[in-house]
Amino acid sequence: ASPSATATAVPSPSAPIDATTADLTGVTTDPALAHRLPLAVLLDDNRIARPQSGFNGASIVYQAPADGGETRYMFVFQEGDSPEIGPVRSARVYFLHWASEIKAAIAHYGGDLRSRQHLASYDHQRFTDVEALGRGGKAYHRIASRKAPHNGYTSTTALRAMAVKLGAPASEPADLYRRTFVAPGGPDSLPTSQRIRIPYRTGVIEYRFDRGTDLYRRSVDGKSQVDPADGKGVTTRNVVVLFMSFKTDTKIEPGHSRPVIGSIGTGRAMVFREGRLTEGTWSKANEQAPTRLLDKTGDEIPLVTGRTFFQIVPLDTRITVGS
Repeated sequence: ASPSATATAVPSPSAPIDATTADLTGVTTDPALAHRLPLAVLLDDNRIARPQSGFNGASIVYQAPADGGETRYMFVFQEGDSPEIGPVRSARVYFLHWASEIKAAIAHYGGDLRSRQHLASYDHQRFTDVEALGRGGKAYHRIASRKAPHNGYTSTTALRAMAVKLGAPASEPADLYRRTFVAPGGPDSLPTSQRIRIPYRTGVIEYRFDRGTDLYRRSVDGKSQVDPADGKGVTTRNVVVLFMSFKTDTKIEPGHSRPVIGSIGTGRAMVFREGRLTEGTWSKANEQAPTRLLDKTGDEIPLVTGRTFFQIVPLDTRITVGS
């Protein structure tokens, strides 16, 4: 089921935890789902891996530059589920830093040298490693309609069962940071339209704000994106663009050119909600610290209840915003 918003008051990160308020989206849901262990799944974005499955069950989606000019996704599931997630691919260390913020179970097929070292060092401390090529292998399967390595798939049901079997907690720790959320505004208060264009080397992402549903509809290279897992168009409530340093390094792992992203520190942020843009900054103090979104006065920028897409882009990326 896809996360969806309800127009109710949402607690701030410092408020007592509400049994029915989902940690990652602020939506009102079944108490059995609201604080479940988050599942963070690494996905392929090679052109032949599209369309990927699982977008509409995720609470949070990250997209960031990766190897060879391509990008990679990380889908984070909590109150939502998906019967089909993939193609699952290898880990990169900056995704592990984001997954550590919520002590997620991390699903992946291997990883580069830095990721493998990080996973070995911090498994069962900062996250739970559900490695397809290791002890978590039974949670994954290969589909016949695609060729390896773009055919590794899983589901939230299989991953959650495997994560618990490997020693993961069943729920999110009560003391973890939780974002500030606000309830959706009424239709009469919303702009009629907004368009966001985010270019990557291997594809252009666009979002178009739909006033009638108070959602952004996503497209890739000019085509509306559809999630094969449920046959529906991919939508989100919030779009957050984070500008970070990006380079490739051939010394980290000899014989390979590996991506390095400046995910720790501070930088520019563009936060899109309900057809409006708020300029601000992001701040992440260390590998486990939350990535906070701050306005020009240093106050937290609230998100609207629902799914959030984090689009990580190199510092010189030109984002186009129109109506």
